[in-house]
Amino acid sequence: MLHQKSTINCKGKLIDLSEPIIMGILNVTPDSFFDGGKYDNVKAMLNQAEKMIINGATIIDVGGMSSRPGAQIISVKEELSRVVPIIEQIKVHFPNVIISIDTVQAKVARQSVIAGASIINDISAGRIDDQMFNTVAELNVPYILMHMQGEPKNMQQDPKYKDVTNNVLEFFIEKIGKLRELGVKDIILDPGFGFGKTTQHNYQLLQKIAIFKILDLSLLVGVSRKSMIYKILNSTPDEALNGTTVLNTLALERGAKILRVHDVKEAQETITLWKQLNQ
Repeated sequence: MLHQKSTINCKGKLIDLSEPIIMGILNVTPDSFFDGGKYDNVKAMLNQAEKMIINGATIIDVGGMSSRPGAQIISVKEELSRVVPIIEQIKVHFPNVIISIDTVQAKVARQSVIAGASIINDISAGRIDDQMFNTVAELNVPYILMHMQGEPKNMQQDPKYKDVTNNVLEFFIEKIGKLRELGVKDIILDPGFGFGKTTQHNYQLLQKIAIFKILDLSLLVGVSRKSMIYKILNSTPDEALNGTTVLNTLALERGAKILRVHDVKEAQETITLWKQLNQ
């Protein structure tokens, strides 16, 4: 039986993943599916970051490009202009928080780490920018490896799998091998709910998500307010908090170690009650 590695090294700061933690989403984009344009200046972004930290977020995930279905890849220059100033400001005001950069572009990842980020969160698993894996290895920071079929612009155009869970598992095995060859030490797995998957695929994946434990790596789950919730409930992203909490609880039961969420307080309460049940 493999013993799962329970810490990641974020530029010298060890993060313990033996118990679940929260990654708070900070979208500095005008067009994200839930909170696009909500944080349109540094003050509003810092206020939101502070709120998430107070409510229990260990990681703040800064994203400068929307990955909603149909979204286009933006220029490196535009993405950098959105993310670097807020990363620098978060680092100044909240020096103890861990910052991750949500990007598919290696140059953005590099400049963000220089600015103060210490985790790279790449929804494309290095398939959009072929320099990403080398950059992660050179920077020596943890890497969140996510599965996505296609790209945001086309990922929801009739995605197909023979067996979604096995296909994602095979994908992870291949990419982990390449990252290990380059010397990347800390890898976190994200099955990519909603990224090139139908609602049925998402629930099949959630049901069998414990299978990824065989890879001996920590698992991140990001279902916050996604269509797999509100389409089933005939509601909207704004009304999907309760459903998010339900699925986060099921993810914890199946071994998730990081919950990536918009609503940190509710996620923290979920973890607290789950820990009480399992102590």
